[in-house]
Amino acid sequence: MSAPDGSPVGAERSIGQLFASATAEMSALVHDEIALAKAQLKQDVKRGATSGGAFSAAGVLLLFSLPMLNFALAYGIRTWSHWNLAVCFLLSFAANVLVAGVLALIGLVFAKKAKKGQGPQKVAASMKETAGVLQNAKPHPRPALPSDDLPAIEAVGRSSS
Repeated sequence: MSAPDGSPVGAERSIGQLFASATAEMSALVHDEIALAKAQLKQDVKRGATSGGAFSAAGVLLLFSLPMLNFALAYGIRTWSHWNLAVCFLLSFAANVLVAGVLALIGLVFAKKAKKGQGPQKVAASMKETAGVLQNAKPHPRPALPSDDLPAIEAVGRSSS
């Protein structure tokens, strides 16, 4: 088993290695949070599009089906009940309005879901919580080593190349 930077677990790592590992993990965390925000935003947009589609379908249905459906339904009611033709047309219109109303309610449900979508707000709160935890993080206490067991510290020179 090894640490994210490739060194064996349990082996002493330098401050630079620890800092590089922490930086890499923070970068991965930020990238994951951004990916989550994008996914949630995409879902909210999809719900909004579904809502718009349902509203459009309700309008198109009401607009284009009224003439043909009204005539067919009115004459069907007239044949079945022998009522006045005007009453039959009113009943067929009421049936069309009922169907359009159901489609509009479906659109309203999806619009409310899209409006309630708290995707970006959830991600922002999660990132703030992560930052708060990291700001309050303290290093794990290590037992004190006797002074004669301390390893010698060597100076390391760095080049700018």
